[in-house]
Amino acid sequence: MSKSNRIALFSLGTPQMRAFHLTWMAFFVCFFAWFACAPLMPVIKGEFHLTPGQIANINIAAVAVTILVRLIIGPMCDRFGPRKAYTGLLLAGAVPVIGVAFAQTYESFLFFRLLIGAVGASFVITQYHTSVMFAPNVVGTANAATAGWGNAGGGVAQGVMPLLMAAMLMLGVSQGWGWRAALLVPGVLMLVMAALYWRFTQDCPEGNYDELRAAGVTIESGKRGGWASFRAAAANYRVWMLFITYGACFGVEIFIHNIAAIYYVDHFQLSLESAGIAAASFGLLALFARALGGYISDKVALRGGLNRRATLLFVMMLGEGLGLLWFAHAGSVVAAVIAMLCFGLFTHMACGATYALVPFIDRKALGGVAGIIGAGGNVGAVAAGFLMKGLGNTQQTLSMLGVLVTISALCAVAIRFTASDKSGDAALADSKVAA
Repeated sequence: MSKSNRIALFSLGTPQMRAFHLTWMAFFVCFFAWFACAPLMPVIKGEFHLTPGQIANINIAAVAVTILVRLIIGPMCDRFGPRKAYTGLLLAGAVPVIGVAFAQTYESFLFFRLLIGAVGASFVITQYHTSVMFAPNVVGTANAATAGWGNAGGGVAQGVMPLLMAAMLMLGVSQGWGWRAALLVPGVLMLVMAALYWRFTQDCPEGNYDELRAAGVTIESGKRGGWASFRAAAANYRVWMLFITYGACFGVEIFIHNIAAIYYVDHFQLSLESAGIAAASFGLLALFARALGGYISDKVALRGGLNRRATLLFVMMLGEGLGLLWFAHAGSVVAAVIAMLCFGLFTHMACGATYALVPFIDRKALGGVAGIIGAGGNVGAVAAGFLMKGLGNTQQTLSMLGVLVTISALCAVAIRFTASDKSGDAALADSKVAA
């Protein structure tokens, strides 16, 4: 069985489509858990009497450890296969997700928030798994759709977590225990998802890596395992260009997830529920916008090749940077929401266009490529967190980020593919693949 050359959206009858649906579902649950604390921060702030500096530390911690785990998890997919990697991450990640509900001090909350960041590495496995399951003509769409639908978990968390807490309060639970009870939900969902992923997926169209290796079958995407995969990826300049662009789009995305609700509360005096709904609208764009970015990338590549994918990414990042500047200077909550939706659309599409390029950078070191570029997103988020801590003003931080994103779009222009890259891509696209 070979890579699929189409996405049969309403089918679970093939290994490719089971991987497609279970990867986005697993990523959705992980993203939901990753940002479940963010919309509750106005309440948690009062619970622990947090200072602005402590809140900044919590936001940085939420994304910092993901950098390291993303770098590790990509080569682990090459070595052990995405099925084992995802199941292990879901099981291990559930521990701090549940643990944060029992934090009693700022220090313990910060510790668990730091560990929760590890579940952000789920993105790398999601992109890896769809990359080995789908052919070049649809891989950009498959990568963007699974990542986008998974990313929507962050938006859902923004809207659902305040409602979950409100439901707990209606049941008579005190506010101090209400947010804690609400935070148990994503941890339980991760345990359920781990069981489903282990039961119903396999590493690649032909089967699981360990079984194939035992049978003497060569695995292209997992040929370079572990450190060799990382070194091969790190030697490719295009990886580092995409590292920067992904930091400027996905890094901004998760930064907005962390600060949006509290920004609307502090800057526009919205209620917790209203702020959660406003912030959720940004995350819910991922339901279609990231997939749209990957889909458009696939279409322009059919007409103009791999370099057209890079040019498209440049255009999308320009739109993101200019839209972010508009959001930073919006004078009313209505204007802010409209601006957020506009720049959010370009942000999600840029994320999709970035990972539409990933499968073509180095197919024999796919795990290393996906891991390094994925880590770039979190480096961007951490940098944004330190920027806000240094400036001490969210609005100024958003303005500066808008300028930096616009400049970083030039990295997309620097990505160019050689004639041999293009011929290799064409050969894969013309090869016989199964539906």
